[in-house]
Amino acid sequence: PGGNIGELAIYGTVNDIAMCGGSPLYLSAGLVIEEGFLISDLERIIKSMGAAAEKAGVKVVTGDTKVVPKGAADKIFINTSGIGLIPDDVDVGCDKAVPGDKIILSGTIADHGITVLTQREGMTFTSSIKSDSAPLNRMVERIFTASKKVHVLRDPTRGGVGTSLNEIAEKSNSGIRIYENKIPVKNEVKGICELLGFDPLYIANEGKLLAFVSPEDAGKVLSAVREDEFGKDACIIGEVVSGHPGKVFLETGIGGTRMVDMLTGEQLPRIC
Repeated sequence: PGGNIGELAIYGTVNDIAMCGGSPLYLSAGLVIEEGFLISDLERIIKSMGAAAEKAGVKVVTGDTKVVPKGAADKIFINTSGIGLIPDDVDVGCDKAVPGDKIILSGTIADHGITVLTQREGMTFTSSIKSDSAPLNRMVERIFTASKKVHVLRDPTRGGVGTSLNEIAEKSNSGIRIYENKIPVKNEVKGICELLGFDPLYIANEGKLLAFVSPEDAGKVLSAVREDEFGKDACIIGEVVSGHPGKVFLETGIGGTRMVDMLTGEQLPRIC
């Protein structure tokens, strides 16, 4: 629900380029298909890739297809790569967070990972949840139109928001403080996480971004993100601090504080 492997293949590369501050232009696509894979499923995936590329405003200009014997692949693998252009006045990176930066999250977390997990395990719930799969390049364009004082962009995919924040804190040698009651999580997703013992902070996303912005421009950037169709639930979830460099701390809803560690072990569920 909310997407398929073809759409994810396009958006994954589009978003990787966007998180470098670039405007994605051209993509390649390589398909590895298991013998016996249904032509109807392949057609559906290819149409989804075309629609996703059109939505993101990119072109798939080259690719390759290989068919492997039955059992040599899990139905279909798709590998995409892409190129884009980074404007001269844009310079973002995980090592560029500085104390005072406000941290903007573009929407609710854990939607994608929980959707994949429940589908794989055959779980059914009265509430409908779906993947947040989406292209973020238009949102990034809005961000840089609003301000050039953006230091970090990151899409929290595998490992979720918690792992992404830890990587940024470590690479920039800065501390990060976030607030539990500011982090948006849909009630149905939160309920499933509580039922299964998962922390939403470590669940994968496919259509969200984190932006670290100078405090004087945080309001303008937040408004720009909220104007995007995929950023309506955006909010400021924390800030970069000078203390505890390389560490992430969460202020809980009941007034306590706990450290948000780097995720250890297998990052499940995994698709993209």
